[in-house]
Amino acid sequence: MEWTRMPSLASLRAFAVVAETGTLAGAGRVLNVSHAAVSQQVRALEAFFGAQLVVRQGRGIALTREGRGLAENLDEAFSIMRRAVDELARADIARPLQVTMTPAFGVSWLMPRISEFRHRHPEIELMLNPTAEVVEMEPGGVDLAIRYGQGRWSGLQSEPLLFTSFVIVAARSLVGDADYPDPAKLQEFPWLQEIGTHEIAQWLDRQGVVSTGSLNILHLPGYMMLEGLRRGEGVSATARAFIEPDIRSGALRVLFEDVLPGNGYHLVTRPGVQRPPLKAFLSWIRSHRDLEPGPETGAAAIRT
Repeated sequence: MEWTRMPSLASLRAFAVVAETGTLAGAGRVLNVSHAAVSQQVRALEAFFGAQLVVRQGRGIALTREGRGLAENLDEAFSIMRRAVDELARADIARPLQVTMTPAFGVSWLMPRISEFRHRHPEIELMLNPTAEVVEMEPGGVDLAIRYGQGRWSGLQSEPLLFTSFVIVAARSLVGDADYPDPAKLQEFPWLQEIGTHEIAQWLDRQGVVSTGSLNILHLPGYMMLEGLRRGEGVSATARAFIEPDIRSGALRVLFEDVLPGNGYHLVTRPGVQRPPLKAFLSWIRSHRDLEPGPETGAAAIRT
C-alpha cells in the first residue's frame, strides 16, 4: 500500500464521526476537541479529494453523494479495525501474567503471601517462573521480574521492594562459636550455592581470597539450599531477609555481611503502558512493602 497517497487517519476519523453525529459540534464532543478543529480536518479531507463531502443543512450538516460513499466505506473499515483492536485487547488481558524471581525469593517471600493475591484476583491467571537466570523481558513474555541488585538495569524501569543486606552465613552446629576474621579460612568448610548463581566465587574475589584449591560446593535449588543451610550442611551466601528468624534464634550465624546502599529486591518492568493484570499485581505487592522488618533486623523496609 502506498501510504503517502493516503489522507491522514485523524482526518478520516473526524469525518466518520461527523457522518455519525450529523454535526461538527457533536463530533467535537465525541473526539474531545473543538468543532473548529473538526471542521479543519474535514476541509483538509475535501482538499485532498478535491471534492465537497458535507454541506450545511439547518443547524447541522448533510453529506454529499461523495461524502455518503466515503462514510459507508469508512464505517466498514473502522468496524474491522475495532474488531481487531478488541480481539487483541482481550487476548492480552487473557494472557497469563508472567512473573520471574529467584527461587529463594519465591519460596521465602512470595509463596507465603501469594494466596492473598489469588483470593483477591481469581480472574488473573498467574505464571510464576522461579529461576536464578536473568530472563529477557520481551513484549508478550515476562511482565515482571523481581531482581536483586541496586535497581539499575539498562532500558528497564525498576522500583525497590525489599532492601536487605547480603550475608555469608552458616549453622552454629557447623561452624560453632569461633570467630573467622580471615575469609580464606571459610574455604575449609563445605558450601551450598543456589543453582545458576556465582555468588560464592564473586564474594571470595571481592575479599581478595586466593583459592587454595577447588571449593567443596553443592549446587541446589534455592529452597533446598536454605533447608540445607539450616541443617548445617554448608556455608552459604544469601539475602539476610530470608533467614532473619534463624539468625535471631541463634541457629544461624552471620560470618560476614555486605551492606550496600540500595541493595535489595526490585520490581523490574518494561517501559510503556502496563496490562491491567500487571497493574493489579504491582498494586498488591506494593501493599506488602510496609510490612517488612526494619533496619534493626537487617532488612530495611521501604516506606511508601
